[in-house]
Amino acid sequence: MDGQTIVNALILGIVEGLTEFIPVSSTGHILLLGHFLGFESTGKTFEVLIQLGAILAILSVYFGRLWKLAVTLPSDATSRRFVFGILIAFLPAAVIGVLLHSFIKEVLFESPALICTTLLVGGIILLWIDRLPLRPRYTNVMDYPLSLCLKIGFCQCLAMVPGVSRSGATIAGALLMGTDKRSAAEFSFFLAMPTMAGAFAYDLYKNRNVLSADDLTLIVIGFVASFISGVFVVKGLLDFVSRHGFAPFAWWRIFVGIAGFAGLYFLG
Repeated sequence: MDGQTIVNALILGIVEGLTEFIPVSSTGHILLLGHFLGFESTGKTFEVLIQLGAILAILSVYFGRLWKLAVTLPSDATSRRFVFGILIAFLPAAVIGVLLHSFIKEVLFESPALICTTLLVGGIILLWIDRLPLRPRYTNVMDYPLSLCLKIGFCQCLAMVPGVSRSGATIAGALLMGTDKRSAAEFSFFLAMPTMAGAFAYDLYKNRNVLSADDLTLIVIGFVASFISGVFVVKGLLDFVSRHGFAPFAWWRIFVGIAGFAGLYFLG
């Protein structure tokens, strides 16, 4: 393992943390960037396992709310319904992720042109949704009905295709089903916890016998970088979305998609 590989792992970890919670596709970004950096991880585990840093970023920022949920869970029906709603939303991705794990890692993760396409198309869709004159019916994540949570969970399954964006799919689906922008982004935060924790645990289990000490060192570097950059994003994203909407992220997706196609054409 040389110094350049360590630097690449650090860069990719920072990008993971910066992009995990915004609707631009963190996986698409690190796979595409890793392609041009020449970064290869064993079984594409690095790209999945460093998401643990982003999970801990949410836990650190939302610790107060999570603790309150845990304390009030036995006695408060609203808290129980919210937690149950998150679990219901998590189930579709859990089932599909297990069934299609090999196809996702061995085919979809190895398709830079597909990632560029989904970044572009997703940016256009997000821009269209951001400009719709939507009238939200739900403005508090604690009040989301269970049927809405399940529908958002099915939307999250679209993110099995790299470049679609887990947060982008859940936020876009939530907005079209009557939520406001701030609560849609917040629900995506909470849904990320079981989703990414599950992906981390399953991928680690599947690749436990092929990871070397060097692989684990790179994963730790990426994990720490992801955590630090993720904290900054989680702290500021909701206020940013409330003021500016999702159009800036849509334009960024379009820019990266076009730049990616240009890079593939000129660099291969």
